Amino acid sequence: MMKSILIDAGPIIALFDRDDRYHVRMLGFIKGKNYRFVTTTAVITEAMHMLDFNVNAQIDLLKWIINGGVTLHCITSPDIVRVRELTEKYRDRPMDFADATLVTAAERTGIREIVSVDSDFDIYRLPGEEHIQNVFMR
Repeated sequence: MMKSILIDAGPIIALFDRDDRYHVRMLGFIKGKNYRFVTTTAVITEAMHMLDFNVNAQIDLLKWIINGGVTLHCITSPDIVRVRELTEKYRDRPMDFADATLVTAAERTGIREIVSVDSDFDIYRLPGEEHIQNVFMR
C-alpha cells in the first residue's frame, strides 16, 4: 500500500533540476519507497516558475504529473478563508501561498508528513498544535 505524503516545491524542483543541490539526495529519497506524493496547484506553479530556465525540465515535470508521480489536492474557494487565516497567523514569517495551501491540504486530508527542503514546516502548526513532520530534512 502506498503511503500518502505531501511534497513542497523545493523537492520537486530538485527532482527536475540536475544542478540543484538536493537533486541527488531527492533521487535517493524516492528510490525504493512507495510514496504517493500529494501537492497543490500552487506548489506546481511555484516549481514551474523556478524551472523556467529549462523548458525540458518543465515538460518532464508535467509528464511526471500526467503519469501519476504526484496527485493534485484541490484547494477550493472555501479553503481560501483558511489560507488567509494562516497568512495572518504567520505574518512574521511570512507564509507563502503555496505553503498555506499545503497546510490546508494537511488539515483536509489528514496527511501529517511532508517532503520539503526548508524549515518552514517546523514552525507551522495544525489545529491542536500538531505539526507536519518534514521527513526529508530530519
